[in-house]
Amino acid sequence: MLALVLERKGELSLRDIDLPVTVGPDDVKIAIHTVGVCGSDVHYYTHGAIGPFVVREPMVLGHEAAGTVVEVGARVAGLKVGDRVCMEPGVPNLSSRAAKLGIYNVDPDVRFWATPPVHGVLAPEVVHPAAFTYKLPDNVSFAEGAMVEPFAVGLHAATRARITPGDVAVVIGCGPIGIVTALAALAGGCARVFVSDLSAPKLEIAAQYAGIVPVDITRQSLAEMVAEATGGWGADVVFEASGSPKAYSGIFELVRPGGALVLVGLPVEPAAFDVPAAISKEARIETVFRYANNFDRALNLIASGKVDLKPLITDTFGFADAIAAFERAAKGLPPDVKLQIRVA
Repeated sequence: MLALVLERKGELSLRDIDLPVTVGPDDVKIAIHTVGVCGSDVHYYTHGAIGPFVVREPMVLGHEAAGTVVEVGARVAGLKVGDRVCMEPGVPNLSSRAAKLGIYNVDPDVRFWATPPVHGVLAPEVVHPAAFTYKLPDNVSFAEGAMVEPFAVGLHAATRARITPGDVAVVIGCGPIGIVTALAALAGGCARVFVSDLSAPKLEIAAQYAGIVPVDITRQSLAEMVAEATGGWGADVVFEASGSPKAYSGIFELVRPGGALVLVGLPVEPAAFDVPAAISKEARIETVFRYANNFDRALNLIASGKVDLKPLITDTFGFADAIAAFERAAKGLPPDVKLQIRVA
């Protein structure tokens, strides 16, 4: 079928490719409607690899998706043809040790869309396990449904932080993941979230949300603002969501004694880490890899209206313009937060 194919580093094509179409007894077939352009998709396009995951043969991109069920397997009970759905893109080996421990996101056998050698879903149809397919409430659009996946990352980060109502948080990085992490922290009970970045346009978008305090680090000192706001005590939780190794310089100045540092952004190179500074504050350090056991909760928060992700959708491209969408995403324009591609 027609799909957006990453042929090799720096080369995309919209062409026919053989993709799985057989619906198993526990599967559903979904007509894809909307797919978000994720930073990892763009990184595969521009660099050809992310860590150990290397594009060695043509691969269909896309993993943030929503669509409509068009066929159901014989044993599927909770979904029917015509249901509007979003899909969790990582399918683990349910008999694995990681899955049995409830940490299926770190299952070495997980098959994650658009992660070599697994194809993504920038194509008209996809076959997917019903167990990882979620019905969209009537008040949640396809565009919002395609935002559940990135929001699940932020929600997983907020969960790992063990937020206590009234906490003050800091998010370093105002990209899509940084903003959804801030929104998840607010939904989890934080009273205020300071969000820092170099991009004034992105900070303006984040500032639309009540409870988010934007910090332009080209003009203001994040450490000084946090110290002033907390009486010198520090933030209860700091989320590093930029993925920049430079962000780790002085990061423990932001964390209160006994506070938490949650690592969300994935640096492409090793980062220097001040172990004595962490130990002197007995800071708790948590790491985040995708998400687990929260896709339905992420969807519930969006459906409830407590989390509004619509302001983060900057632009939508038609399927015929999918290559142009990636070319624009690769430019990293300051006003852009989330670009989406409408397949149907």
